[in-house]
Amino acid sequence: MHDIRSIRDNPAAFDQGLALRGLEPLSAELLKIDSEKRDHIRKLQDAQARRNALSKEIGEVMRSGDKVKAETLKAEVAGLKDFISSGEETERAITQKLNDALAVIPNIPLPDVPKGKDEHDNVEFHEWGVKPTFKFEPRQHFDIGEWLGLMDFETAAKLSGARFVVLKGQLAKLERALGQFMVDLHTEHHGYQEVYAPLMLRDEAMFGVGQLPKFKEDLFQTTSGHWLIPTAEASLTNLVREKVLEEKELPVRMTAYTPCFRAEAGAAGKDTRGMIRQHQFSKVELVSIVAPEQAEAEHTRMLNCAEEVLKRLNLAFRTILLCTGDMGFGSAKTYDIEVWLPGQNAYREISSCSQFGEFQARRMDARYKPADGKGPRYVHTLNGSGLAVGRTMVAILENYQSDDGSVTIPEVLRPYMGGVEKITRG
Repeated sequence: MHDIRSIRDNPAAFDQGLALRGLEPLSAELLKIDSEKRDHIRKLQDAQARRNALSKEIGEVMRSGDKVKAETLKAEVAGLKDFISSGEETERAITQKLNDALAVIPNIPLPDVPKGKDEHDNVEFHEWGVKPTFKFEPRQHFDIGEWLGLMDFETAAKLSGARFVVLKGQLAKLERALGQFMVDLHTEHHGYQEVYAPLMLRDEAMFGVGQLPKFKEDLFQTTSGHWLIPTAEASLTNLVREKVLEEKELPVRMTAYTPCFRAEAGAAGKDTRGMIRQHQFSKVELVSIVAPEQAEAEHTRMLNCAEEVLKRLNLAFRTILLCTGDMGFGSAKTYDIEVWLPGQNAYREISSCSQFGEFQARRMDARYKPADGKGPRYVHTLNGSGLAVGRTMVAILENYQSDDGSVTIPEVLRPYMGGVEKITRG
C-alpha cells in the first residue's frame, strides 16, 4: 500500500516507479481524489467550527432575551448538524475510494532492480553445482513416480480433479522427510522460529499481505468466508499486524511447514502433467520482520538460507534477480532460485525471496518503536520459500534417478527416511 503523502510530495517519482512496472501514470488520478477528500474535510472542519461558535452565541443571545435571533441561530445550527452528519458519511466514501485505488497498485521497485519487461530481461545472479550426466535418457518425475507405483495422478483426479496427486509409501515419506529436514535446518542452523499458524484467514489478513483484492481469482474461499492460504507467508507476516514492536525485538524470523492452496486461475495449459503446478502442495516458508536499515542485508541472508537447502541436497541451481517487469505485485526486489531438472533439461523455479519495504506493513499497520525514542515507524517485511517441498521432490527424483528406475536418497535425508538409501519399485 502506498503513502498518499509521499505521492503528493513527489508525484513524478511515483509515476516513474510505475513506468518501470509497465504501468501508465496514476499520480494525477490519485491526487484528484486526495484533493477532493482534503477539500471536503476542510468544509467539515469549517462547519464544525461554525456550529461551535453558534452554540456559544446562542447562549449569549438567550441571556440577552432576543428569542427571535436565538431561533434563527438554532435553525442554522440544525442545518450544520445535518451537513456534518451527511458530510462524515461522504468523507468515509471518499476515503474508501482512495484506499481502493491505492490497494491495487503494485510496489515500486528498488533502484538496483534491473529494468525490463518480462522474464527475458531477468539477470542471472550466480550459479551453483554441477549438473548430473546420465548414460541414458533421463525421465521426468511423473514417469519415475508412476513407474515406482508411488505417484498416482489418475486416482487423485477421480477424487479432486486435475492438479492433484496421491503419493504413497516411500514418496509420501520423502515428502514428509523433506519438510522436516528443511524446518530443522532453518530452526537449528539459520535462527528461524518454527510457527504453527492458521491455514484459513479472514479478508483483512489476506489484504494485509497483498493477496486481496489483486489475487482473488487465484485463491480458494470456504463457505464460512475464510480464505485458504496460498503460502504460509500470509499467516506468518500477519502475526505482527496492528502491533508496535520494540526495535530490540527486530529482526523477527519465522518459518512454517504447511500445505498451500492455489486456484492457478491463470495457469491454463501450463504444467498440466506432474507436480510442478498444483492446487494443493507443501512448502516451507521463511518470513522476516525487520527495521528498514536491516532489509537489504536480511534479504541476502534469507536467500543464502534458501540456497543452503539445495546445497545440502547437492542439487544444481541458479539464482536470478528479477527485472522490474517480472516481479510480484508486492515486491520491491526479488531473487528467484531455479533448480536444474534433467528430465525437462531446464531450470525451474523452486523459491522466490522478496523484500517488500513497508508495502505490506502499511496494509497491516505493523510498526516498531526506534531505539532513539522517535515516533513509531513501519517495519519492513521479507519472505521466501525455503523451499517448495513438492518441487524439491521433483528435483530429487530427476537428479538422483538410475537407469533401473530406482532413485537414490540424498545422504542428508537418509536419517529422516529411516536409513533408506534408495527407493525402488515394490
